[in-house]
Amino acid sequence: MPLSEQEILRFLMQSRERISAATWVVVQDAHVSEDIFQNTVIKAVTKEVQFEAEAALLSWAMISARREGLDWLRKHRRERVGIDEEILDLLAGDWDSGAIAPPEGKRIESLRTCVEQLPKNSRKLLQLRYDLGHNCSEIANQVDAKRDAIYQRLSRLHAGLRKCVETQMTHSTT
Repeated sequence: MPLSEQEILRFLMQSRERISAATWVVVQDAHVSEDIFQNTVIKAVTKEVQFEAEAALLSWAMISARREGLDWLRKHRRERVGIDEEILDLLAGDWDSGAIAPPEGKRIESLRTCVEQLPKNSRKLLQLRYDLGHNCSEIANQVDAKRDAIYQRLSRLHAGLRKCVETQMTHSTT
């Protein structure tokens, strides 16, 4: 017997973080990820698709959300940051099986705290790269720097943020 509309909604809401996290990996924008999640829920209950089990629903939702994320990237002509589509295909099985956990709220909160502590120029660099989707060459032109210098700055920022988040997470669990 197929899942009812109520069962679909309940399960998708329980899976919200997982689906949104998988979408964020593609678009790297929390607001867009949330919009895509909401669109996925609407499609699940309004399309004439029937789901016999929650596993089938989750698989469909993950694939649907990822495809919408890729379409969003193409539509907005944003450069992909980091993860190639082939790697996303490989990760899809791990997301479905639960082997990869969605980002935890404390980790995201720690990252926000760490970013807020950065100097203004560093925050601007991150904003240009991730919020506005500029590639390193475009950023270099905007800030009058060499492309390799931008790569190095971003690399140092990533390493510093990683260390800061790990420190924040360690202190919050003790």
